[in-house]
Amino acid sequence: MEKLTKTTEFSFTRGNKRLFGELVTPAGEGPHPAVILCHGYGGNHTHNMGFAAYFAENGFAAAAFDFAGGGWGNRSDGRSDEMSVLTEAEDLFAVMDGLGAMPEIDADNLFLFGQSQGGFVCSYAAGKRPQAVRGLVALFPAYVLQDDTRRRVPDPANIPARMEVMGMPLGAIYHRDALSFDIYDVIREYPGPALLFHGTADTLVPIAYSERAVKAFPSARLVAIEGAGHGFGPEDGAKVAEESLAFFRENLK
Repeated sequence: MEKLTKTTEFSFTRGNKRLFGELVTPAGEGPHPAVILCHGYGGNHTHNMGFAAYFAENGFAAAAFDFAGGGWGNRSDGRSDEMSVLTEAEDLFAVMDGLGAMPEIDADNLFLFGQSQGGFVCSYAAGKRPQAVRGLVALFPAYVLQDDTRRRVPDPANIPARMEVMGMPLGAIYHRDALSFDIYDVIREYPGPALLFHGTADTLVPIAYSERAVKAFPSARLVAIEGAGHGFGPEDGAKVAEESLAFFRENLK
């Protein structure tokens, strides 16, 4: 029996950094609409491969990649003390450009899907490249991270050269870049559709941050996952996958 999907490794570059990822494509030549999946702080692309497989089984090419220096088990170049939300945004732009140039990808139907800090980065990328993003899905997006940075670094003029956060060493660039803009100003610049999922019991990133975001986005909807924390179990994950797929299909060009 013919396989429904095919998984291949890819690599793109951002400056002198090689970015590693896996692309899951549906059967057929394409070009296929595509979803780029972004992992959270300390994570890697494998955390999104279940979603990637589901989207590919339902007609969307799905690319999951490792941010440079973005987490444990990461196969892209770079160290965590070189990483920030802005370097991760540049990584994402490089993947968007690389995928968009591939003949099997429909660059006019490119969607972003991110978890936690990956959701923050996808939101930033949508605001900065609104014409390139057909739709945005963010799972428990870490819009809190700028407030967290202000609490850790009360004096922006004296940012420590190194600080360990949640077990991962960060350089001054992480805090400096996080303090250099306001994510809510950036997302106001994205006129396309956005879909946010957030657990009502999330203590790491309170749902109030996503409630504020849906008011800032010109066109956004928030799905509250009752009783869920920062991360979803299998049942809630299946609901997110199904609703995300419906969202992608509704917003195809």
